[in-house]
Amino acid sequence: MKKYLSYLYILSAGSLWGLIGLFNRNLTAGGLPATSIVLVRNLGGLAVLTLVFLLTDRSVFRVSPRHLPYFFGTGVISVLFFTLCYFTSQQVSSLAVAAILLYTAPTFVVVLSALLWKDKITKKKLAALVITFLGCSFVSGVWGGGLTVTPLGFALGIGSGFFYGLYSIFGRYALEHYKPFTVTFYTFVFAGAGALVVSFHPQELAVLGSPRMALLAVGLVVVSTVLPYLLYTRGLAEVDSGKASILASIEPVVAAIVGILAFGEPMSPMVLLGLGCILASVYILK
Repeated sequence: MKKYLSYLYILSAGSLWGLIGLFNRNLTAGGLPATSIVLVRNLGGLAVLTLVFLLTDRSVFRVSPRHLPYFFGTGVISVLFFTLCYFTSQQVSSLAVAAILLYTAPTFVVVLSALLWKDKITKKKLAALVITFLGCSFVSGVWGGGLTVTPLGFALGIGSGFFYGLYSIFGRYALEHYKPFTVTFYTFVFAGAGALVVSFHPQELAVLGSPRMALLAVGLVVVSTVLPYLLYTRGLAEVDSGKASILASIEPVVAAIVGILAFGEPMSPMVLLGLGCILASVYILK
């Protein structure tokens, strides 16, 4: 039962990450550039987590300085670099290419977990990995034609997948010493500070003065940032990194459904096929 609850945490996290387009698209349409969305997401996540833990559990703030490199890894090398690569990749390549390259992440995680912790690359895990990648490619529309990719776009896309996957790697090291809430909090200490250094443009943030834009920013921070990272890190404490990364690939399915329901995008047979593939991979890993 504990294992299945951890699976539920990870699937819930992936689903909440899949809602990010609901907020990002509207924030972008309202005049907030991608780099400032990165700042709002990471610094806002830090602010919310700080307030929550000040009121509920201050033990979260206690860490040993010798373990800070783990959180630099989860916060800067993973969360910050992933978002910067992914958002830039979307600007120089087609959205489909950016999405499918992002979901090379489980491959990196499975390989690195085998090298670092001798996790077995089982037939089940390999089958789930292949089916997940196919499912993500169907959902992203990669088979629909009309794709555009440049060498820079390809490099950024692969980079986004690599850095995205590294959260599971650095997070696993950190979870050997700290509870999930501590790992999540210090991830955003570093991600928020890093975003402040590379993405702080005060004039761009003026659009958040609008009540609608401010509400969208709060939704981005709480619904598609803080909650999923808390849930994913909690699940990662009980599930090996490779499985966790594959299970989180429910994200593009939810993103496709959001596009259909919220933005009137067509429900294509490919989306349904992709949904079936990803659900099949979850079943294989049970």
